[in-house]
Amino acid sequence: MTYLLMSLPFLGLAGAGAWAWRPRERTARRSRLLAMLIAAVVLVVLTAVFDSLIVATGIVAYDDAHRLGLAIGLAPIEDFLYPLAGVLLLPGLFDRAARRWAPRRPTSDRADADR
Repeated sequence: MTYLLMSLPFLGLAGAGAWAWRPRERTARRSRLLAMLIAAVVLVVLTAVFDSLIVATGIVAYDDAHRLGLAIGLAPIEDFLYPLAGVLLLPGLFDRAARRWAPRRPTSDRADADR
């Protein structure tokens, strides 16, 4: 099994989660998309730097038979799918959690009854 085949299910689930938990409002979608794009660029750069260092020092070695052969620096291209999956999935997941556990505002009926 190649590293790509191991990574694709995670990327697929993250993409499905990003689609299911996307904001309904157009302005919220644009701002989330911009934030995700910035996060993706930062994570790709960090992954390229630190994965290359890890491979160069010999901490991790990849079997060439299981790689596509493409690399950014010394990091195989498959390593970039995990940060991409995180960028896709986590904003929607955090948004769902924030909505679920947000403090409830009392309704006007309850506020009047409490007085």
